[in-house]
Amino acid sequence: MDAFDAGAGSLLRQPKAVWATAGASVVAFMGIGLVDPILPSIAQGLNATAGQVSLLFTSYFLITAVAMLVTGFVSSRIGGRKTLLAGLAFVVVFAGLAGTSDSVAELVGFRAGWGLGNALFVSTALAVIVGAAAGGSAAAILLYESALGLGMACGPLLGALLGNASWRYPFFGTAFLMAVGFLCITVFLKEQPRPARKTSLLDPLKALGHGGLASAAASAFFYNYTFFTVLAFTPFVLDMTPYKSGAVFFAWGVLLAVFSVIVAPRLQARFGSLKVLGGSLVLLAADVLVLGYGDHTTAIVCTILSGAFIGVNNTVYTELALGVSDAPRPVASAGYNFVRWFAAAAAPWFAPKIEEWTDIHIPFVVAAATAVIGAAVVVVRRNALTQEAEQLESKHATEDGVAVFAN
Repeated sequence: MDAFDAGAGSLLRQPKAVWATAGASVVAFMGIGLVDPILPSIAQGLNATAGQVSLLFTSYFLITAVAMLVTGFVSSRIGGRKTLLAGLAFVVVFAGLAGTSDSVAELVGFRAGWGLGNALFVSTALAVIVGAAAGGSAAAILLYESALGLGMACGPLLGALLGNASWRYPFFGTAFLMAVGFLCITVFLKEQPRPARKTSLLDPLKALGHGGLASAAASAFFYNYTFFTVLAFTPFVLDMTPYKSGAVFFAWGVLLAVFSVIVAPRLQARFGSLKVLGGSLVLLAADVLVLGYGDHTTAIVCTILSGAFIGVNNTVYTELALGVSDAPRPVASAGYNFVRWFAAAAAPWFAPKIEEWTDIHIPFVVAAATAVIGAAVVVVRRNALTQEAEQLESKHATEDGVAVFAN
């Protein structure tokens, strides 16, 4: 019986605190893809270029990356509940302010504050869910992954539905939903036990000195460049109405959720994590290349199909990074995320610039190349990754704490 089958039986029998945290997690992950369908509308409404509007992703993920060094420091001192509430409060304030922006510079700045709040929240949510969940960690992790997939799927849909009236409404809608999440967690979630050891700001960076974690993070860095080229640059290439773009990315998100939660564990059980990851990265590279050179219909199909490969990759990378580091899991998680989110910040800025310097096809050529480089890192480091994972498997099975990965 695999992890999905083991966790599914107790998935729905959870305390209110777990559902409150999982529900807020859905909204938090919705914020990542929320702006996808309305990027052209924002550019038109604020008289901005595609490159300027893409900074909405860059500022968001740049702050998220840096904040990963801070989240463990904060949560180990004030506790998981207060960290969640602080993150939600930041999102409510800055998402609301984003909707009032009169210039793209203001909007980019408010998205940066939003990214800080989201980092505080998502870096703590899984640990809180596991601590409060019934049915063991398998059910809790499955619930968290389901929330992630649902949020990634529904974010573009909400952005399209509200953004069709005004590009400002999705930001106000997110602020409202996160305020509801804040109230639910306040009411239903009790304070969680704090770690026995407080985390320092340098611990995540020190963890990257471990060869296995550094290799996983490096591979994930190149993969994330590909991922966020698809997410942030493709809406300009498709050039569709918010409704149509939202529908495309909703279908993309559904595939991401299904392949992340259901398909990836089965593929891993049959073929092994490294083979699945390497194969999925190569297939993603081929898909992105066809997306860049195909006609409009082909681009739509390839955009949706990329969700399947991204879903597989997200799950495997999470488990790979969990298993190769000798640092405590929350610390290893922070170091890993610190590296990979820089690519999420870089891709939305570089893709439009590369188009300006060359043509519309080349950003996808670059994205395909980075996916292949990510696969090459896995292949070159496969023996070390496998050996280190095997050596640490028993250690991690009894280790206190749970790593958090915002896929």
